[in-house]
Amino acid sequence: METNLADFIKDTPQGREADAILRKCVHCGFCTATCPTYQLLGDELDGPRGRIYLMKQVLEGAPATEKTQLHLDRCLTCRSCETTCPSGVQYGRLLDIGRAVVDEQVGRSPVETIVRSALRSVIPDAARFNPLLKLGQLARPLLPGALKRKVPVTIKPSQWPASSHARKMVVLDGCVQPGLSPNTNAAAARVLDKLGITLVRAAQAGCCGAVSYHLNAQEEGLDYMRRNIDAWWPHIEQGAEAIVMTASGCGAMVAEYGHLLAHDRAYAEKAARVSALMKDVSEVIAQEKDTVQKLARSSVQKSQSATFAFHPPCTLQHGLKMKGQVEKLLVELGFNLTPVKDAHLCCGSAGTYSILQPAISQQLLKNKISALTAGAPAAIITANIGCQMHLQTATGLPVMHWIEALDCHLAPY
Repeated sequence: METNLADFIKDTPQGREADAILRKCVHCGFCTATCPTYQLLGDELDGPRGRIYLMKQVLEGAPATEKTQLHLDRCLTCRSCETTCPSGVQYGRLLDIGRAVVDEQVGRSPVETIVRSALRSVIPDAARFNPLLKLGQLARPLLPGALKRKVPVTIKPSQWPASSHARKMVVLDGCVQPGLSPNTNAAAARVLDKLGITLVRAAQAGCCGAVSYHLNAQEEGLDYMRRNIDAWWPHIEQGAEAIVMTASGCGAMVAEYGHLLAHDRAYAEKAARVSALMKDVSEVIAQEKDTVQKLARSSVQKSQSATFAFHPPCTLQHGLKMKGQVEKLLVELGFNLTPVKDAHLCCGSAGTYSILQPAISQQLLKNKISALTAGAPAAIITANIGCQMHLQTATGLPVMHWIEALDCHLAPY
């Protein structure tokens, strides 16, 4: 694709990156075939190719409009198009750049500004999020059905292992997961404990930065990233083998730290190191697969009797490029997985998307639940807290992180 970026951006780091991405696009349209919003809306401008044209026009100096902003807002940033693209177009990065430029030109209405500011203030801050969550849970029995389903039930935290091993890895607690699903990281800690690995929590680490960054408060998002790097760095210096992610959404963000902070002299080298150490928990389990299989054979509990439907989050399969890897691992560990149609499509959670674009999100959720339950599973397992909570609002089946199912599978070894 030929480009002629406008003077306001062409000589900036963002402009040079956008230019390189745009030049890779060959207009083939393969991306539209796997784009969830294009499939639902049938509008070229609600598919990756159309949005690329819109961003190219703005970056070349055409004025952005509210219509431009709308089509970019409707994008889930699921990055399914990246998995499909034969030219390696980094659409997600282009979208971050394009959205920032469009928002600066078009602005937001007062209501939109308040909503987005509230999301950035509450979701990444556990001190604000958790009390509000508890209030909702207390009121849950009194709420009408539709609203009641949106408030997750209270989950009693389970115990972390007390033992300590020479091998240590750091885990990100994240922002909402400790309140919504406190047993996810505890289950990961118990499984790794059986493998002779201690999972350590860094007290000052928090939100990965994705909420702010993808809502175009990009400097705020970078500050969250810097805070996490500072929290993890002493553990890295003490020999931590990996920074483990049990939420693939956070993992996809941390994988970008090195790139996003490459121009920060104080953090560039550390950020690159952090991204290199980041591992989805499935990668850790896969490295220790032989030991896990032995433990599974020794366990009284057998998951073969239960059937699961696995939902691969977009951040896992498209962001982290781990399409099919967790499914393969689970089957090798003895799990019974049902076939799931259109597994590459988004469930509609997509960070704050389910709040900001509820109509599209709910249609995607309906389609995803239909696909996941078609094989009559006993439960649904996934790899990201956002997907987990979103799916649970639309089904009576248990929805959990797969590491919790594995923890049960290995008990009471």
